[in-house]
Amino acid sequence: MVCKHHNFYSIYKKLLLTRNHLIIFFLIALSACNSKPEKDENRRALARANNTYLYADDVKDIVPFGTPEKDSAELVKKYIDNWIRETLVIQKAESNLTEDKKNVEKQLQDYRNSLIIFAYEKELVSQKLDTVITDAEIEEYYANNQANFELKDNIIKVVYIKVNKTAPDMKKLQSWYKSEDAKDKDQLASYCHQFAANFYLDDNSWLFFDDLLKEIPIQTYNKELFLQNNRFVEVSDSVYNYFVNIKGFKIRNSLSPISFEKDNIRNIILNKRKLQLITKMKEDVYNDAANNNKIELYTNEKPEK
Repeated sequence: MVCKHHNFYSIYKKLLLTRNHLIIFFLIALSACNSKPEKDENRRALARANNTYLYADDVKDIVPFGTPEKDSAELVKKYIDNWIRETLVIQKAESNLTEDKKNVEKQLQDYRNSLIIFAYEKELVSQKLDTVITDAEIEEYYANNQANFELKDNIIKVVYIKVNKTAPDMKKLQSWYKSEDAKDKDQLASYCHQFAANFYLDDNSWLFFDDLLKEIPIQTYNKELFLQNNRFVEVSDSVYNYFVNIKGFKIRNSLSPISFEKDNIRNIILNKRKLQLITKMKEDVYNDAANNNKIELYTNEKPEK
């Protein structure tokens, strides 16, 4: 909005207004440019979109405390422009929608009800859900639902070391990473912490084979055959040597081991308990109301004589 009689920024420079005075003056200047009569004579109008007005007291709190004076003016100006655009779109929608489509009260009430129920269910779960899951429960679920635990990808148990070619004791490393001896494993761990660029020594955990392939320069066109025919793998690039001890593997489409599915099963059991807890709560609420005569059903049927 441009006013021919008031140059806002030139007046501001002359008066050296404070932040609050600047905002007030900006609003007054905009209002002075409005040739249309105000809807509410007791309030100062800043803008009009058809028959809808924006007033100074509508925008008094939009500028955060401490905002520089020039930025404050820009924030107010931008707010007014956005208000005009949004109001015009709302008015357009109002004039083009049927009364049924404009009636959003039911949708708002349904949304509010959903939010309240969700908040209560969340609070109920946080207070009353039994989160202790035993190994026996996990094993029972796994045994009864093995059809749901088919592997989608190859998995491995592995020892893996990536080390610079200039690192010392390469021959010892070649021996240690293959060994099952406890002392050799300790030597390997100590060596890796000192010299390895990257390593993985937890051979009790399952990993996706594809994740290992991202770390080492192995080219294979048949991953299953590669796993079946390789135990110890040593490869190099221009900078690093890579040592891989594949200590176990499971091929995709086979049964996933329980140790690999343990966390997944725990989450499944917890989610089932949540649903059971919420379902029981809803039944208890209904039964309590029914038993205490808080529910009535009204029909138009006349009682039989």
